[in-house]
Order: sequence, then structure tokens, then C-alpha cells
Amino acid sequence: MGPGSAGAIAADTALRAQGLGFSRGGRRVFEGIGFELRPGQLLQVLGANGSGKTSLLRVLGGLLPADEGELCWGGEPVRGGQPEFAQAVAYLGHTNGIDADLSGAENLRFAARMAGVDDALSRVADALRAMGLDPASQAPVRTLSQGQRRRVALARLVLLRRTLWLLDEPVSSLDAASGERFFAQLDDHLREGGMAVVATHEVLPAASRTLQLGE
Repeated sequence: MGPGSAGAIAADTALRAQGLGFSRGGRRVFEGIGFELRPGQLLQVLGANGSGKTSLLRVLGGLLPADEGELCWGGEPVRGGQPEFAQAVAYLGHTNGIDADLSGAENLRFAARMAGVDDALSRVADALRAMGLDPASQAPVRTLSQGQRRRVALARLVLLRRTLWLLDEPVSSLDAASGERFFAQLDDHLREGGMAVVATHEVLPAASRTLQLGE
């Protein structure tokens, strides 16, 4: 088990989408999306660039409103700003969402404080180490490579331990070894009852089901 094993993930619920549709600028991006995701399951979302993968993840995370259909968490409809759902979700898009002026450890401690979770230095160091980063480094993120920056963002997932991971091309910019580290953490997350929706160009062996967009 990695650092994410320090405590149980509260994943006794399910994410269910029924008839989701979304448009932008008068253009239909996707429609008729339906699935149910339970603890320990991973949904991979496949499709070419422009097929709507990112928009779907943002709708699932409550960051964009669907034009139609229903999204439920634990049997209850998801509403904008619903705190119980927001506290269960970790979203990682194409951008890393980290402060370039802070170090990796400082970014993680700040994220932990904002999320109201333990920001102990030992937990932060474990999360960074899980992604192959030196927990003792005080280098500002701006001095890091793109791959190292992505690993800082992924270490934040390990630290915060949200139940539902919504990930947009999570291994972009990573080398093979770093990708393996991330997938090991993803396997731990699922094994402990977490859930994940991953937009990707590649088939994921751990996927429980697949959603193909743009066909």
C-alpha cells in the first residue's frame, strides 16, 4: 500500500449518470451519457481530441451544468455547490492547478489546509515520495520540468484521498517509470474502495467499463 492507505476511504456510495447531454456555443458536445460507477470501479472515457472528454469530466465534477439528464451521488441528485459531493471529488484537468512560486511540499500543504485535512509534513513527504519526488526539495515549482509538475499534482491526489477521482489524461508529460508509480497509486485507490473516471487515449487494464465518445 502507498501513502493513500493511511485511513479508510468512505466509498459506500455510487455515481450514476442518466441521459446526460451538454452543448457549447450551440454545438452538441455529447448526449445520452449513462453509467453507474460503484466503489472499486474505474470508468475509462475514450475519444479523439474534441470528442467531449474534458467537458464530460467537468460536468461529472459539478464544474459545468448539464443541459439535460441527471447526475446522482449516493442516490441523491447532484446540485451545484453541494458540499458533500464537492468533498468527495478530486478533479485533475490538463492544467496542474499548482502555484509555480511554491515548492511541491508547500503546494501540498496548502491544498491539505484548504481541504481541511491533515497537512503533517510526514504525510506530505510520503505523498511526494510515492510519485518519485524528493520531499526535501524546496525548489519552486517553476524550476521543475513538466513531468515533475504533473507528479506534484498527482501527489496531491494521494495526499487528499478523495473518494472519486476525475482525471483528464493524468499521465501526460510523464515518463514510463512515473506512469507506473501513478498507476500503482490508482490501483491502491480502487482497492480501498475509491472510484475513478479517467479520460485517456489509451486503454487502461484496470478499467471496469469503457465509455466511447465521438462515435
